[in-house]
Amino acid sequence: MRAMVIDDSRAMRMILKRIVTKLNFEAVEAGDGKEALDLLADMTEVPDLALIDWNMPNMNGLEFVTKVRADPRLREMTLVMVTTESEQSQIVRALAAGAHEYVIKPFTEGAMIEKLALLGLVPTGANS
Repeated sequence: MRAMVIDDSRAMRMILKRIVTKLNFEAVEAGDGKEALDLLADMTEVPDLALIDWNMPNMNGLEFVTKVRADPRLREMTLVMVTTESEQSQIVRALAAGAHEYVIKPFTEGAMIEKLALLGLVPTGANS
């Protein structure tokens, strides 16, 4: 399984990468949505999962989700917003744009693993 971690914070990318690597994902990092799309264009195998921050320079997470959903080649990728945006209206916008799940920062490793289990990407109880 492959995961893409998209966040302008290097520290957050490291935290998320550590979590998904523990779950046997091969992880690729991008600092914003545009960099992530550029990386995806060069990949032969589309990642199974993308963990996406909302607030980033160049291309934010919502724009990234919208572009991925418009590309038939990327449509199978599971998209999870991982962000400080906690207003209900923002969550609704992200899900309406095509995100599968939404994790609000700060989060625990267990909470992230539970979300991935809910999406069927890791076995239930993977963090026990």
